[in-house]
Amino acid sequence: MKSINFMTMKPCCRVLISRKISPFLGIPLPKSHQFFAPNSSAFQFNHSLHTAPKTRIVNLQSILKENQQPFFAPSSTRGQSRIFSSSCLCGKLSHRGLYVIARVASVRNYSTSVETRVNDKNFERIYVQGGLNVKPLVVEKIDLDENIVSNEEPNVKVGEDSLDDKSSDGLSSVEAVKNVGREQSEVDKEAWRLLENAVVSYCGSPVGTLAANDPNDKLPLNYDQVFIRDFVPSALAFLLKGDSEIVRNFLLHTLQLQSWEKTVDCYSPGQGLMPASFKVRTVPLDENKFEEVLDPDFGESAIGRVAPVDSGLWWIILLRAYGKITGDYALQERVDVQTGIKLILNLCLSDGFDMFPSLLVTDGSCMIDRRMGIHGHPLEIQALFYSALRCSREMLRVDDGSKNLIRAINNRLSALSFHIREYYWVDMKKINEIYRYKTEEYSTEATNKFNIYPEQIPHWLMDWIPEKGGYLIGNLQPAHMDFRFFTLGNLWSIVSSLGTPKQNEAILNLIEAKWDDLVGLMPLKICYPALESEEWRIITGSDPKNTPWSYHNGGSWPTLLWQFTLACMKMGRMDLAKKAVDLAETRLPADRWPEYYDTRYGKFVGKQARLYQTWTIAGYLTSKMLLENPEMASLLFWEEDYDLLEICVCALSKSGRKKCSRGAAKSQILV
Repeated sequence: MKSINFMTMKPCCRVLISRKISPFLGIPLPKSHQFFAPNSSAFQFNHSLHTAPKTRIVNLQSILKENQQPFFAPSSTRGQSRIFSSSCLCGKLSHRGLYVIARVASVRNYSTSVETRVNDKNFERIYVQGGLNVKPLVVEKIDLDENIVSNEEPNVKVGEDSLDDKSSDGLSSVEAVKNVGREQSEVDKEAWRLLENAVVSYCGSPVGTLAANDPNDKLPLNYDQVFIRDFVPSALAFLLKGDSEIVRNFLLHTLQLQSWEKTVDCYSPGQGLMPASFKVRTVPLDENKFEEVLDPDFGESAIGRVAPVDSGLWWIILLRAYGKITGDYALQERVDVQTGIKLILNLCLSDGFDMFPSLLVTDGSCMIDRRMGIHGHPLEIQALFYSALRCSREMLRVDDGSKNLIRAINNRLSALSFHIREYYWVDMKKINEIYRYKTEEYSTEATNKFNIYPEQIPHWLMDWIPEKGGYLIGNLQPAHMDFRFFTLGNLWSIVSSLGTPKQNEAILNLIEAKWDDLVGLMPLKICYPALESEEWRIITGSDPKNTPWSYHNGGSWPTLLWQFTLACMKMGRMDLAKKAVDLAETRLPADRWPEYYDTRYGKFVGKQARLYQTWTIAGYLTSKMLLENPEMASLLFWEEDYDLLEICVCALSKSGRKKCSRGAAKSQILV
């Protein structure tokens, strides 16, 4: 038996989360509130939360100091990731209870702390001693297999700065950015001032940035919250500047909020779900005292009440970027972070009725968060999904508990890349092929596998597609191809190498050839073309915000600039990136950094666009710094993974089902 003592941290503030208290397998929970994690190949925990003698709110220690790391583990019947609490809000509890996170112990290094092995011979018992008088968190490891634990270090060092574990590459990279001797322009200085003014603090530490920070906006709606997708360009700007604290804090706090049971009509989303956003609220206590709490939104308050599919994917992508730029790989090796990655992947890789390797989602579950006819398998989600899988494969610790998950990741990567490259790609040659499709082909050897009718090819496309160039369509479903050009999905397909090298080059060729349509007076169109007339009325439901050439319906979004810059730098087309950045630099400050632009060529500031939009500001700054530091850009994109082409995901069978050969897969990179 081993016991590991962890340092107790001073209380600071807390996270107040609403959550249902439900029995486990129909058995009422005991007063001690024991929770059991679901059976998993990666972990199994058993811990008790001892209640306080009376109802009261206790403080949550700050988990954000760089030399302290909280310890998370799955709890309750849903198995979501939580911080262990020494106390909970007890007394009168209705159908929905309140859990207060308090006094968390810290773990310095994942590899020397708790090994999460699960089998019939060993397990871990984790519990918190004491009530309000908190003692150090004790992890008591009972391991009957001495051969397994013999290689572990007997003690865990605490109280040291976790950033000491940075690799020399990471440190040199950060210093390279810090030491850039360029004198900032007035536009850059203003952008940095606005970005820093948008920083949100929790317990005295920075945890994110507001979506928009217009001092004259009297109705901020949810723009005064911290959005996961919106914070990514802000995080990259801070990282490239050498400020990693806010990004580290953001990653840990959003992880802390993962999988709380927010509901819509008494129904809870799957475990592993990341919130779309969170807000720091101040709640009153006794004797005119107040405390800060984190209040997440999982979509239950959003327009359309749609859960965000992309939040967890962006979180994984940002986690990898943090490690690459800072060299602080110890963060991604922590128990709580590893568990968070696995929960997101389990949610995305769960089996269902869908036959495609692409991820099935509903309308409004990504950057386009209103009805725009992208339900099904939108390209944006597939590109982010592919990136998140590649990130996870890099970051997951390989052990007995993760081998099956890594195998599933490899299989899905191989199938997804083949599926997108083969069936989503269109150029002049492919459109001519679709134009001559035969329909109603009942065969495994069918050419028109999804029964696409040639009449679906829109008239605008035949004249619009250039001779040299192509792109990945927006969506693919049975008897339906969405031929609209969606910028984010195509750019991120380049960044992640979801497309082949030839396809990636062709996408940039198309953007260059159709510069007026896709860039115009402000980069870049979120999609092209806009839905108009009867098509707009039917598909959007006559959405007054998504009118033609506005907002999501063909509006121009400056935040896409950083992703365009990254894609261009990967493909050696820095001339295109500089052209777009110069165009944005002349207009954004004068227009007060708007959220989006309207009209076919992006001539006017959006009719409902928020001013001083944070990810507009951050997208510009990130683009400028990437162009000035090409070596940093190389840390953020992926090259072609030729090993994936060796993985054959289609098995031969006696039924005659066709196998996609390795030769066919490899030939895709030469297309």
